[in-house]
Amino acid sequence: MLSQPIQSSFLLPDGSEVIIETGKMARQADGAVTVRQGNCILLATVVANKDPKEGQDFFPLSVDYQEKFSSAGRIPGSFFKREARLNDYEILTSRLIDRALRPLFPEDYFCDVQVLISLISSDPEIMPDALACLAASAALAVSDIPVKEIISEVRIGRINGQFVVNPTRSQLEIADMEFIIAATEKNLMMVEGEAKECSEEDLVLALQLAHDAIRIQITAQEKLRELKGITSKREYKKPVEDLELKAKVDAFARTKIYDISRKGSSKHERTDAYAVVKDELIASLGEEVTDVQKKLAKKYYADLQWEVVRSMIIDDRIRLDGRKLDQVRPLSMEVDILPGPHGSSLFTRGETQSLTTVTFGTALDELLVESAAKSVESKFYLHYNFPPFSTGEVKMMRGQSRREVGHGNLAQRSLKQMMPSSNEYGYTVRVVSDILESNGSSSMATVCAGSLALMDAGVPVPKHVSGVAMGLITREDNKYAILTDILGDEDHLGDMDFKVTGTRDGICGVQMDIKVDGLSMDTMREALAQARAGRLHILDAMYDTIAAARAEVKPHAPRVIKYIIDKEFIGAVIGPGGKIIQEIQKETGTTINIEEVGNTGQVSIFSNNKEAVEKALNWVKGIVSVPEIGTEYEGTVKSIKEFGAFVEFLPKKEGLLHISEISWKRLETMEGVLKEGQKIKVKLLDIDSKTGKFKLSHKVLLPRP
Repeated sequence: MLSQPIQSSFLLPDGSEVIIETGKMARQADGAVTVRQGNCILLATVVANKDPKEGQDFFPLSVDYQEKFSSAGRIPGSFFKREARLNDYEILTSRLIDRALRPLFPEDYFCDVQVLISLISSDPEIMPDALACLAASAALAVSDIPVKEIISEVRIGRINGQFVVNPTRSQLEIADMEFIIAATEKNLMMVEGEAKECSEEDLVLALQLAHDAIRIQITAQEKLRELKGITSKREYKKPVEDLELKAKVDAFARTKIYDISRKGSSKHERTDAYAVVKDELIASLGEEVTDVQKKLAKKYYADLQWEVVRSMIIDDRIRLDGRKLDQVRPLSMEVDILPGPHGSSLFTRGETQSLTTVTFGTALDELLVESAAKSVESKFYLHYNFPPFSTGEVKMMRGQSRREVGHGNLAQRSLKQMMPSSNEYGYTVRVVSDILESNGSSSMATVCAGSLALMDAGVPVPKHVSGVAMGLITREDNKYAILTDILGDEDHLGDMDFKVTGTRDGICGVQMDIKVDGLSMDTMREALAQARAGRLHILDAMYDTIAAARAEVKPHAPRVIKYIIDKEFIGAVIGPGGKIIQEIQKETGTTINIEEVGNTGQVSIFSNNKEAVEKALNWVKGIVSVPEIGTEYEGTVKSIKEFGAFVEFLPKKEGLLHISEISWKRLETMEGVLKEGQKIKVKLLDIDSKTGKFKLSHKVLLPRP
């Protein structure tokens, strides 16, 4: 007999009810809930080991979001007909949840924690990713796992000028702003999204409205926890501390770390210098020091390094590479550096470098983006690669990491804002960013390099998009420092790490992780303003490199022509069993794709040969052309009879050119007058209303004697 489930609920601003329930499913997990809106139901479970593994010195949290195809009444399309590895959409959703949950756990908590969220029932209009973090947080709330706070996450979109919390899938298609925001009762935790050139103030307003909605969801989780009777959290084994050793590390290394940090040296010089001090520190502890003490000393050394560098930046306004707080590293950029790709660029900012290429394809190259609710074809996609040599490391190459998926997605959604619509632009466009060097914000380098490469390829993007990674360091005495274009070493120092992409006219993409309590909106505005200044500085250099998209694609790039035909002619162009379109492609060496859009058919013709494209286009035009009496055509003699010749004046349309209509001079015989394959100009004189036969004349185009 199942125990009686416990429920809590709240209303979204549009009146939709969201129900959180626990006690009915997955009761052996430490915490399990279902979250329901409409027909969309998510099951979230969380399990944590009671004790950390021996010698564990980091927090092993794993978060996986997966959509069951059965939730939408579908069977997976893979060979095995079952859900396989997570797709990119599921990975991105998992990352959104992970980034929001991770700061909730105590810093000294090292037990393995696994959070699993599954979509078990799908609603075609409800976006499940907006509810997934709510479900994960609720599962933690009804468990005894020691989290510090309850959080939630919402999507906010702007539709027709109005902000909407958790918009439907249909609403989202016409939104010009879309952000997913996670927060506790008091503080924002994570922001990620895109916009069609929104202002910084628009973003701040969206954050405020989202936070108000999140507080309602947190109250519902607190009620559920209270009904469940959770009043305390489990005790856990804390790591060993040695305060005497910590003091020794501080006394030995503080000044040395400070001296290295303020030199303004390169990444490798700085890393080597820090390593030397660490080795000297371990040696200074003597031969009697244990392995446990060595490990602790290294930890204290890393903590001290974090503290010293933060204080140096706040107090001395000095950065690790000697720059001012708002200064962007030296920039270098080139386009058209590779002869093979259809567009290319090399973007270097300090010690971060991206080699980016653009490749054109046909409709056959579109990317299938599959989820439980729907599958769509994408004509623009970006792939980001981060090989280990970019940081001077040796690592196994085991496929794309979650980090690579996330960084590529941020760059893709930023550049997408400037791409022409798929209805206007016939090409499928693939952008590939290979990171050749990395010392901070390779995703922002990808945005800049991608924009340059798109213009170099001749993609009609109206404006450049650039991006800059920012950092914020705060202290209890209310002092803070905002850093522009952060280094890799500065990345983990900050209390807020955020990346902002955009044009000169507004923001196109944002990714933000906030770790500080009580961050004021005024500080947020100041940080966004400094990010805008950095973005504009980079944009000026990009426009100096290539000011606008090339008027034409490269000579070796495929040509594409789009031609709109009436819907009723689609079948005629394709032909029975595809016979006609296959013949056109074979004869001209082109690739042709036809899409039905409303009451029209969009014919896209691709080829590297301009003449072949024009030949195929004329062929299609001929098929869809309606013969008009009195119109002149250039025809081809197909067969000769004793009474005249049959002439093809439009593709697959032949008419009779009677012997009396060839010349004003009377002809006794057709012998020697015309030959098969000969080109001849004719005029359509009449169309038989009963038989549909065409009557042609050549003599009316000749001077009359």
